[in-house]
Amino acid sequence: MWASINELRERIHANSSEEIVADYLERIGKSKLNAFIYTASEIALSRAKEIDENDIEGPLAGIPVAIKDNISTKGIQTTCASNILKGYIPPYDAHVIEKLKDAGAVIIGKTNMDEFAMGTSTETSFYGATKNPWDMERVPGGSSGGSAAAVAGSEAPLALGSDTGGSVRCPASFCGVVGLKPTYGVISRYGLIAYANSLEQIGPFGTSVRDVAALLDVVAGYDPRDSTSVDREVNYSSALKNDIRGLKIGVPEEYFGEGTDEKVEKAVRNAIHTLEDMGASLEKVVMPHTKYALAAYYIIAMSEASSNLARFDGMRYGLRTEDSDWHSTFSKVRAAGFGDEVKRRILLGTYALSAGYHDQYYLKALKVRTLIKQDFERAFKDVDVLITPTMPYPAFRLGEKIDDPISLYLADVDTVPINLAGVPSISVPCGFSDGLPIGMQIIGKHFDEAAILRTAYTFEENTNFHAARPEGL
Repeated sequence: MWASINELRERIHANSSEEIVADYLERIGKSKLNAFIYTASEIALSRAKEIDENDIEGPLAGIPVAIKDNISTKGIQTTCASNILKGYIPPYDAHVIEKLKDAGAVIIGKTNMDEFAMGTSTETSFYGATKNPWDMERVPGGSSGGSAAAVAGSEAPLALGSDTGGSVRCPASFCGVVGLKPTYGVISRYGLIAYANSLEQIGPFGTSVRDVAALLDVVAGYDPRDSTSVDREVNYSSALKNDIRGLKIGVPEEYFGEGTDEKVEKAVRNAIHTLEDMGASLEKVVMPHTKYALAAYYIIAMSEASSNLARFDGMRYGLRTEDSDWHSTFSKVRAAGFGDEVKRRILLGTYALSAGYHDQYYLKALKVRTLIKQDFERAFKDVDVLITPTMPYPAFRLGEKIDDPISLYLADVDTVPINLAGVPSISVPCGFSDGLPIGMQIIGKHFDEAAILRTAYTFEENTNFHAARPEGL
């Protein structure tokens, strides 16, 4: 049932949006993936009927879209996959939801995720782990694993996730779909429940580069409610040309280092040579501070998380208790409401920000972040895009790494530098390892989404990896 936006438009024209939405809801109801925390069946069907009866037009008119559960949806439960927000129904829509509704899209439900977007496998969710459609015994990646699994499992044609250190690109790679993290500021974060403000961006998922570009066209754009939002022209679909002659590709060897699976490296290098055969030129680039990226990222991310999650105290947000004093309420609510990984990151972030350690850890991490950003700026003086593996290995088994946090953190080695620098990148399928998808990461200059989309589109048009489907779909 994998279907592109264009195919769905034809089906809606021939039948109805209500019928299409009902088909997806039926599929979700029978699914064993646990990709959704909540399906907005009544709201979705009512919206689809309204579109049919009133001939509502728009670039996504009548098309279902799944939304990660940390993006605010008016009237639809939003929990960040955490017990502490169970039952919370926002009184407002995030900016991206407003844009989707204006485009005629149908919000079909909220997808599973690592609790408060803290994880690489979607196993830290209060609502249980999501499974990978390619192998039900493996993780879908994280933290936006529910969104990627929903698209890969034909439970939604399009989805939104959020990417703080790879949380769109990682599950896109593991699930064999396309996922894009835009330049910081391209998509408004208004209504995105914050994990680490200076790093995270909302990003689109789809089964093709064309569909991802179309979704990006809808949700990108300036928003005065977000002080980090950038006012730039939005027309990403126009970049989709099957032509990369003259393109200069940089290949940073630091991203092919120790820990990279042999089959992953081979697939990505073969994909790079495929692009070379189509007219691109290759150049090795050096990014010496990449080895410090993971440490700097986790110090910054956990420090910001410590600050952001302080509001969940049982008074302003979160569970409520019958205690008479604030201290007891704060302690009990957070102990019962947060999972182990969230508690771990809050504690580490609080430690890094504490008196006597702020300069030693947090300030030093910010300095390293600047050096990493400068590495990218130097590289892009000589090349148009950089290409690396998205993840160092294919999807691992459920339960394999969840009790080893350091191992999970190390999985983000190829994605976190992009968030530290604030540049855009996209993951596209480029091969398989023992039947599991492999993703190639294409990285661009600030606000040059056009270059990475054109490169990804050209690769997709000249290969068949994106057309592969999980067994039974």
